[in-house]
Amino acid sequence: MYQREVVLYTRSHSLNSWRAKRFLRHIGYRFDVIDTRHDPKLLVELSEATQHKVVPPYVFVAQRPVGDLGTVRALAHSGQLEHLVREDL
Repeated sequence: MYQREVVLYTRSHSLNSWRAKRFLRHIGYRFDVIDTRHDPKLLVELSEATQHKVVPPYVFVAQRPVGDLGTVRALAHSGQLEHLVREDL
């Protein structure tokens, strides 16, 4: 099934990053993973893009900031994440 691009920004060896990957797989989304551990500037750029401090794991859908694992779980349980990922497709 077609979906918008989902990107998960993580930190390698982070329990929350592992949980975020597992959660996104469990609900059936394909996603790209970008590890921020080796590029500290990337977190600064993400924080500027979202206008608040970004702490991995952090999800973007179609190049738009969605949120951290707690936010993504809440959106998934409310049905809004499905709408974000598959809207108008």
